[in-house]
Amino acid sequence: MYKVMLVDDDYPVLEFLSASIPWEHYGLELAGTYENGAVALEQAESSMPDILITDIGMPKMNGLELIGQLKERKPNLRVAILSCHNEFHYAQQALRLNVQDYVLKDTLNPADLEKLLLQFKESLDQEDRVQSHQHQLQHMVDRNKELMKEKFIRKTMQEPILDRHNWLSEASAFHLELEGRACLPILGFIDRYRLAKQRFMSDDILRFAIYNVISEIIGQEASPVVHFAYGTKESFYLFPFQPTLKINPYDKAVERMREIQQAVRKYLKISMSFIIGEVCHQPEEIKASLNGLLSAGIQRFYVEEGSITKQRAYMEGNMDLFSWYDQASTEFREMMIEKKTDQIVPTVKHWIDFLKEHTFPPEKVKDWVLKLLLDLKLKLQSLQYFRSTYAVDILHKEILEIDSLVELEHWLVEHFQSVMTLAGEIWEQSKRSEVVEACHYVSLHLDKRISLEEVADHLFLNSSYFSRLFKKETGETFIEYVTRMKMNRAKELLDQTSHPVGKICEMLGYDNQSYFIKIFKSSVGVTPVEYRGQKTS
Repeated sequence: MYKVMLVDDDYPVLEFLSASIPWEHYGLELAGTYENGAVALEQAESSMPDILITDIGMPKMNGLELIGQLKERKPNLRVAILSCHNEFHYAQQALRLNVQDYVLKDTLNPADLEKLLLQFKESLDQEDRVQSHQHQLQHMVDRNKELMKEKFIRKTMQEPILDRHNWLSEASAFHLELEGRACLPILGFIDRYRLAKQRFMSDDILRFAIYNVISEIIGQEASPVVHFAYGTKESFYLFPFQPTLKINPYDKAVERMREIQQAVRKYLKISMSFIIGEVCHQPEEIKASLNGLLSAGIQRFYVEEGSITKQRAYMEGNMDLFSWYDQASTEFREMMIEKKTDQIVPTVKHWIDFLKEHTFPPEKVKDWVLKLLLDLKLKLQSLQYFRSTYAVDILHKEILEIDSLVELEHWLVEHFQSVMTLAGEIWEQSKRSEVVEACHYVSLHLDKRISLEEVADHLFLNSSYFSRLFKKETGETFIEYVTRMKMNRAKELLDQTSHPVGKICEMLGYDNQSYFIKIFKSSVGVTPVEYRGQKTS
């Protein structure tokens, strides 16, 4: 609705017009009635009208002064003067102020004013349509320009620069003036991109929002940085400067990136990080630097959120990440079985710090985490911790989309919290919680000898009753279940550690190695040594 303001020191006139015109019927809102221009101007500061109907002769501030003040603030304000004055000089002043109509109170008819209000509304509607169309056209122009810039930067990175002069000319068309100047390439990327995309509903909306904010900030700079989108996650910034000037280009580039960073955080609530490349003097150097920044996967994975840092080489750790797999798996499994929700954050942080300390390649880290979670799922599913509808494909997709160790840490905390909540719900819904508790007990004591009587005592149940109950609920005897869990654990230790068979035998609470080997072969079909040989061959 368009807002209408009535201003007249004749109160009966205000009351008459307020009551006689069906404002809402015409798609209008009577925003206020005021008895002088000064009060009306004060109110307009907080709620500017679209249509003003005002008298001329009023105390403190007359109608013509009020019109002049409001027109400065809103040039497209629609105005009708409602007055007893019909002198020519008043009409002249009204014309100079671009007043649309001049109505005398002596001949006032509400129907005539309603007709005038409808004309105002139609002209405002038409103006809105024109502005909307202009905005759409401008958006198309900006979008096409952005796509052309992205095409240029991709071509620069992916194809040979055969003609340096043509390349510089094309760069100049995008306001990148490099003739006789050096350039500092910068890679920018959105921190926690997945969450930002979810909040903005789509890549296109997020990209448009980022582009608008960055364009606004860059346009205000005396020495502009030229921005090139590269998909939605990443973007490049080329910072040209005169190499003869006594300036530190890195310091200046950091200032510019900090302005962009603060604006994106303020207006979009999004964190961005930047990696600054080496100074370039030739187009070929820019090409190499851009490709180097884009392939700096390890640095990007381990950089802190909201960082602005120079590009540097990361040395991959020479430690075997998977040699620590069993320890991590055991810690997370025990944390979940024992329902230690207060240990989620510190346990995740401990392993994230470990990964950061040794700077393992991001792909290896993701493989390690994915295997860890899938194995946990299988183990906990056997303990009735998971429902069969648990989405493994979504888990895989989400881990692959994670771009940084910081994001991985937050994701893991949320994942374990949701799994723990689900496990609690399943526990509460279980009709035979004694069986679930028995399974949990076994999982926590695989390193010891476990007897049926011991678990029955733990559950305060008669051993014979517990034996029948367990077989009825699970389809296998308690001893068969214990043996199966121990053999599964034996296979894990054979797969993930270099412990000898005798050591694994002790770790699973068996006193007799020959008996352990016999049980293993009966369960798996081969001896422990043969099983390990199959895995390494």
